Amino acid sequence: MSHPVQNPIARRALLGVGAALAAGGALPVWAQAPATIRFAAVFSDKDIRAEMMNQFARDVAADFKVEMHLNSTLFRQGTELVALQRDNLEMGNIAPQDISKQVPAWSILTSAYLFRDANHLNTFFASEQGAQMKKMVEDQLKVKILGPTFFGTRHVGLKGKKKINTPADLAGVKLRMPPGDAWQLLGRSLGANPTPMAYAETYTGLQTGAIDGQDNPLPNVQNMKFNEVMGQLVLTSHLVGFDLLTVNMKTWNSMPPAKQRTFQAAADKAIAWSTAEHQKREAELAESFRKGGLDVYVPNIAAFREHAQKVYLASDEAKAWPAGLLAQINAMK
Repeated sequence: MSHPVQNPIARRALLGVGAALAAGGALPVWAQAPATIRFAAVFSDKDIRAEMMNQFARDVAADFKVEMHLNSTLFRQGTELVALQRDNLEMGNIAPQDISKQVPAWSILTSAYLFRDANHLNTFFASEQGAQMKKMVEDQLKVKILGPTFFGTRHVGLKGKKKINTPADLAGVKLRMPPGDAWQLLGRSLGANPTPMAYAETYTGLQTGAIDGQDNPLPNVQNMKFNEVMGQLVLTSHLVGFDLLTVNMKTWNSMPPAKQRTFQAAADKAIAWSTAEHQKREAELAESFRKGGLDVYVPNIAAFREHAQKVYLASDEAKAWPAGLLAQINAMK
């Protein structure tokens, strides 16, 4: 036998819920389940950034249920940004190259030797100049950038034993680069002869001599076993790899200010953890490759940076760069 609710306040509350449902209205805020946020990314569940997102999901669980779609299972690579803009996706991990296709000024953030390391990257995005670039995306693309997700620094791996100290030493070296104009420009900026080749073909290309080298972050070198067909690893640090943890503006604007602050704080915390983990893994891998027999060394980074930035400044891309921004980023500590 059921018992009537004795507490008149509780009884009125339940009646209010029933009335709202009967009228087809929404439940009171306190009675609603956390809203679902779909997150899409190209990385796998084995990636450090997958755990970054798990941590983020736990920290916002009181307000949101974060639904993970990794390995490009919800949207294929390169289409996530448009999905965010069309309100077909709530959160994504977006490549800066995808942003620069719609906002040409952003191509500066994809150029070689712009950021020295992950700390320099984070310093920029926390600066006034970084805020201006983020606002540019908010205003023009209608998406909110929570922060940069660092995933490693690209270095040059070569077959031969010839020591590389400056860009002149890479003259004539067939350096595998991903297909696409931006990547070929990156290869030329290093002084090499860029050779477009699919990622999956790179191991065989090194093995057969079709290419003399490749450039990738160290975790990629390990994952693809490129170290088995290389003789040396030149720590050029020519491109600090990062994507942008991004939220759909409709979702962001639906949050009251207090919830926005909580959401941003959870993102900041998760991104900081992920950055530290990537830095730790890179240091471990460099030592592991050295012990495995690779010649691992640092070339004249200043010479590489000077050469690369000259090549970029002479390119068509640089015409869209905000005036003075390159010098301002170079000056940041």
